Amino acid sequence: MNQSPMLSGLLRALLLLPIVTAMATANAATPSDLLSAYRAQSNQAEPSPSRGQQFFNASHGREWSCASCHGAVPTQTGRHVVTGKAIAPLAPAFNAERFTDAAKSEKWFRRNCGDVVGRECSASEKADLLAWLLTLKP
Repeated sequence: MNQSPMLSGLLRALLLLPIVTAMATANAATPSDLLSAYRAQSNQAEPSPSRGQQFFNASHGREWSCASCHGAVPTQTGRHVVTGKAIAPLAPAFNAERFTDAAKSEKWFRRNCGDVVGRECSASEKADLLAWLLTLKP
């Protein structure tokens, strides 16, 4: 198959995108680092805390919202609506371990976005949500 150099380069870039994305989030050590990685992946100028709050409280046409388990303002312990299991505060200022491990954050985004949104959340949605969570202070 004879491809033009431009098409070949584009295909290579598309194949490398997941690897670069994983590398960008793999080394995040703070919530701000993770936010920066999501911002870079999303190609949006600035994440919007207000969009993040809206996203968090919306049901997205499904039964649950993020707030269903984490609470409308996720600064206190939440409770899973089905299992009743306690969920530590989501806002980083109220739980120092939140968003400090990129792999763990991605695992929970993947699982919870599937339940709440019915798909994986986009980097823009993650950036907006994290931007809002970082505004919540004691």
